[in-house]
Amino acid sequence: MIKKTIMRFLKKNISLTGLLLLFLSACAQPAKTKAKTDSIAMSDPAKLDTATFGTGCFWCSEAIFSSLRGVEKVTCGYGGGNIAFPTYEQVCTGNTGHAEVVQIIYNRDSISYATLLAAFWKSHDPTTLNRQGADEGTQYRSVIFYHNEQQKELAEKYKKELDDSHAFNDPIVTEISPFKNFYDAEAYHQDFYKNNPNYGYCRVVIVPKLDHFKAVFGDFMKK
Repeated sequence: MIKKTIMRFLKKNISLTGLLLLFLSACAQPAKTKAKTDSIAMSDPAKLDTATFGTGCFWCSEAIFSSLRGVEKVTCGYGGGNIAFPTYEQVCTGNTGHAEVVQIIYNRDSISYATLLAAFWKSHDPTTLNRQGADEGTQYRSVIFYHNEQQKELAEKYKKELDDSHAFNDPIVTEISPFKNFYDAEAYHQDFYKNNPNYGYCRVVIVPKLDHFKAVFGDFMKK
């Protein structure tokens, strides 16, 4: 899978130019592995809620959901599995039960869970089992981990409506399961697109996704 191989190169500090020649036939600056250090001024905690989604690569998911007004924090991590505090390498084996997910903290006064669900369905292909593009494995599955019964009911309702209306050519395979656990991913995964906009995966995969997303959700995005 492209992403796993890219990460092996990244962690070995091999030049991004050589990597892109191998995988993307392009050139860019070496990727930085800058950790998330910015302080975040949060709203009144009483107005905040949490959503947990997996849409494939969490770099993509973070970039999408961070762009929405009312979303105050997005953290890349691993969820749904049976191993505590897994590493990226462990999750990449596909044997941990974990999916790459994002934990979203949002202000209910500014954005609804229904809007987040709409963004979820629009930002990836929910009909491909354990795969998004070239990223393949159970860790890349389409999944909604609901935190309460209201989230569960909305997710199941929208999934059924989309299937019944044939919004997609194939049936939706998104997993809808109760929230079980969440473990932060390593620091270099956080804010990856923001910190590495010229990185090959960002330019070739994330930027087109954001452009496509903006065409539909432009009115809901941060300036």
